[in-house]
Amino acid sequence: MKKLLLSFAVALATFGVAQAQSGIGIRGGANFSNLEGDLKHESRYSNKIGFHAGLTYGIPVVENFFFIQPELLYSVKGFKYEEMNLDVPLGTLEREGNMNYNYLDLPVLLRVKAGPIYFEGGPQASYLLSVNNKTTEKLNGDPYSSSTRERDIDGLRRFEVGYAAGVGFATSSGISLGVRYNGSFNDFVDKNPEEYFEGDLTNARHSTIMATVGFTFGR
Repeated sequence: MKKLLLSFAVALATFGVAQAQSGIGIRGGANFSNLEGDLKHESRYSNKIGFHAGLTYGIPVVENFFFIQPELLYSVKGFKYEEMNLDVPLGTLEREGNMNYNYLDLPVLLRVKAGPIYFEGGPQASYLLSVNNKTTEKLNGDPYSSSTRERDIDGLRRFEVGYAAGVGFATSSGISLGVRYNGSFNDFVDKNPEEYFEGDLTNARHSTIMATVGFTFGR
C-alpha cells in the first residue's frame, strides 16, 4: 500500500506539471484532532493541533461546476492525554502527553461549485507511517522536562478507510480556503487493544477537523 501511495504521488506530480491547466495544486493547514468511539475514560483525552500538507489534482467533469479531486496529503493526527499526578519526594509531578500519528491520506473528493463557494465529499484511504509521543512534565506547577520518542506501530492498523467532507471558498486566482472533517470507519488499534493505553482505546477512531489553504496552478 505504501508503494501504491508513493507511485500515485509521482504520477500526480508528473502529470500535473505536463498539464498545469487541468488543476495541479498544493494544500496545507492545521489539523484539530481527537478520538471518537466508545472510550472508557473519555475525559482523559482532549484535542491536539497537528498539520497537513500535500498535492491536489482537480479534474473538471462539468466546467466550473463539478470536479473530481484526488489529493495526497501528509497528515499528523492524534490526541492529547493527561496522566494522573504523581507524588514524588520533591512534590507533585504532573505529566501530559501528545500522541502524534503520522499518515499519508488519499482522499478522492467530489466537488461542486456554487459561484465562489464549493462543497466536497468522498472516500479516503490512509496509511500509517509512524507514531511518536511528546511528553511534558511539571514539578509543583513549574516546567520540569520534555521529551519526544518514537512509538512502536506494531498492533496498530496500518491501513484505514474513512471519509472526508467539507465546504470552502475559492477565488478565480486559484486560492482556496476551506474547512473539512475527516472520519474513519476503522478502529486504529488493530491487535491486543486491551493492552494499548490500558484498554481505554479499544473502540477508538481518529476524528479530525482541518482548516486548509490551497492553491491551484495555471489559473
